[in-house]
Amino acid sequence: MNRLKYLAGYPAELQQQASALIAQGRLGKLLESRYPERHAVRNDRQLHDYVQALKERFLRQSPPLHKAIYDNHLQVLRHALGTHTTVSRVQGPRLKASREIRIASVFRDAPAPFLKMIVVHELAHLKQSDHNKAFYQLCNHMAPDYHQLEFDFRLYLTLHENETAR
Repeated sequence: MNRLKYLAGYPAELQQQASALIAQGRLGKLLESRYPERHAVRNDRQLHDYVQALKERFLRQSPPLHKAIYDNHLQVLRHALGTHTTVSRVQGPRLKASREIRIASVFRDAPAPFLKMIVVHELAHLKQSDHNKAFYQLCNHMAPDYHQLEFDFRLYLTLHENETAR
């Protein structure tokens, strides 16, 4: 098993630093000192309100969002931390689209900035479907420290996976 699979795309020196922190037992303390507070978004209603507030602040002109929920079926192992879907239905002569965001349940217990990072990521997909330069510019607009949060969350996932493998 690759102990650092969530960090596979990062430079070797960062992977070595992360591996050393894990071996020394210091990674958990480092992340806890950086992200001490947990978020208060515990249920689907609170999540929907949280997502809508971010959408209203940054993406007013984007299509309406109909649902935002925690999903117990999303698997971090399959690299799905959240999903965005558009469901189209024919209702008489009209075509109705319903957009939803599903967030992996692992985020219920994650630090508040990590929840924001994944919500920002999924909201950015409302405007940009691909992970391209414009997509990441939009993510940085909504969360200026987006790239650092993504890296730290990958460390968080790595730490928890290595702890459960023991």
